[in-house]
Amino acid sequence: MKILFYNHTGKISGGERVLLMILAKLDRNWFDQVVLCPADDPLIEMVQELGVRTVAIDPLAARFTLRPDRLLRYFHSFVQVIRDARATVVREAPDVVHANSIRGGLVMSAATVGLGMPIVWHAHDLLPRHPLSTAIRWFALASRRNRIITVSQAVSDRFRGVLLRRFPRRVLVTTIHNAVDLDRFGSNRKSRLALRRSFNFAETQTLVGTVGQLTPRKGQLELIRAFAAVAQEVPNVRLLIVGEALFNRDQEYAKSLARAAESLGIADRVQFLGQRDDVPALMRALDLLVVNSRAEPFGLTVVEAMASGTPVLATAVDGIPEIVRHGESGWLIDGRDHRSLAEAMLMLLRDQNLRRKLGSNGRRDAIARFSIERFSTEIQSLYRGIFERAECGATKAAEAKFA
Repeated sequence: MKILFYNHTGKISGGERVLLMILAKLDRNWFDQVVLCPADDPLIEMVQELGVRTVAIDPLAARFTLRPDRLLRYFHSFVQVIRDARATVVREAPDVVHANSIRGGLVMSAATVGLGMPIVWHAHDLLPRHPLSTAIRWFALASRRNRIITVSQAVSDRFRGVLLRRFPRRVLVTTIHNAVDLDRFGSNRKSRLALRRSFNFAETQTLVGTVGQLTPRKGQLELIRAFAAVAQEVPNVRLLIVGEALFNRDQEYAKSLARAAESLGIADRVQFLGQRDDVPALMRALDLLVVNSRAEPFGLTVVEAMASGTPVLATAVDGIPEIVRHGESGWLIDGRDHRSLAEAMLMLLRDQNLRRKLGSNGRRDAIARFSIERFSTEIQSLYRGIFERAECGATKAAEAKFA
């Protein structure tokens, strides 16, 4: 069975990490893989390192907007990418196409009109409340070839909206929660101490961290403001901010974070570490991971911290409550309230026994619910089911033709 994977960007964020996990774990006795993605960013090289064949394509330039000038530019990008994608699909003749985003699904559904193969849309993001989202739902509804995978029930509910709930059998939507590599992310005291020493942090020093791209929806600015209140109460506490701005519109936001730390008088207690390759070690080194997102389709860093035995404080938004059991495997607060965030951080930093409980239960939940083995089994079972249904449909069509 041949699967063509399409990723509309070559930058690495949560969706691309999941794609790499799928590619690494697919049973190559069953599945032949080829990846179509842009060549000007890190993804294509990382795919090739897995021994998977790649085909280059231009990146897709498309954002949600109502500005006519931008819509025209984005439409031109869609047309160009659809044309090139169709040429690749015709040449490669895959049995199934896996589009690794909603935008990717739009491209591939259009690029394969008349070709007959099933298209998997892997929805990693929440559809915004925007007029274009309704158009996307109509597009998904237009073909029975489309099959939707969502990373959480929250993403599924938002994708369906009112429209697709009326047609549950025409557009099948399956939720498959993401996974974490339990071998990479796990409790390891030696690793924890080694990383702390590399930063000249003592074991008695308190480390709070957040991991993710620097963008307003991740809430790093509000976290810095809340941390300023915490720093007045907790001696020797430090905040580590891991990640970088991936898109041009977020560069100014990233600069504003440093300015905020400076203006609040805590610049010496906040460290910006940028993009890191040692996130598992960093997770183990933390006393508390904070995820202060305004919106979070799933929350991969939450699961990574849980797998590391690191207690998690997170906003109860979208997919996160599907992961965290409040008060048992993590601590949840309402979003958009930096006072509540500061109070929760103070409470957890002062209660070592509670942090230990949350970390231990979180580790157990990660092993039981978010293993790569579970994820790979569900994904591969879905591929086989789609392929078998397509083969059955083709057989029936052929029989009808010659009847």
